[in-house]
Amino acid sequence: MENAQLISLSRQIALQRQMDVVANNMANINTAGYKNVDILFEEYIMPTARHKDFKTLDQPLSFTQDWATIDDFASGSIELTGNELDMAIQGDGFFVVQTPAGEMYTRNGSFQLNQRGELVTSEGFNVLADGGFLTFAPEETGIVVTKDGRVSTSQGDKGILRIAEFEDPQSLKREGDTMFSGENPNYDNSSHIAHKAIERSNVSGVSEMTEMIRVTRAYTSLASLQTKQDELRRTAIKRLGDLSA
Repeated sequence: MENAQLISLSRQIALQRQMDVVANNMANINTAGYKNVDILFEEYIMPTARHKDFKTLDQPLSFTQDWATIDDFASGSIELTGNELDMAIQGDGFFVVQTPAGEMYTRNGSFQLNQRGELVTSEGFNVLADGGFLTFAPEETGIVVTKDGRVSTSQGDKGILRIAEFEDPQSLKREGDTMFSGENPNYDNSSHIAHKAIERSNVSGVSEMTEMIRVTRAYTSLASLQTKQDELRRTAIKRLGDLSA
């Protein structure tokens, strides 16, 4: 009886973690450059069940274990915005940004200018080009970004955006909703820039809502099973107490 409850509890814990992942995906469905997150499960076997009627001393118990999350790096749809500071990457690349923790990478190209005229992310991190930070004077107009990432204005050339690709994107570590950290970026790649556009989140609202319903039902079913197991235990204890009396 205890084994059944422990197995159910392991599945409930995994479902709770899965619900957190699904809820975060849903919350970022409108976040530019956000990549959908999936959770991976595996069977964890413990040979601890014992009973004198078992043919062998120990019998395996199968528990559920959530051991990792995986990012879906499929491209989201490209939406034209007309904003000179919006950029989207076509390909597998990432914008390179400078943070207090070092260089990080993002697909969120919804940029803005800070008080110093520097191109930054919505979090305030500087977007990097081949010459360092991109800075625009108040009198500069007509920002143009070419397909290969070259930035220019009415005052002339400003530099080329740094675009990084990775041999194994799954090796990247998620840092917040749209930021990633990683090693060994490749700057000689085939990714291109779409100017005055952003990449939408690749989260499917229908799929995530369906998954949320499925997880909720599974959790509710296990909670009902746990309640029935508790009732059986109380009944057994009560009957044993009556017999002892």
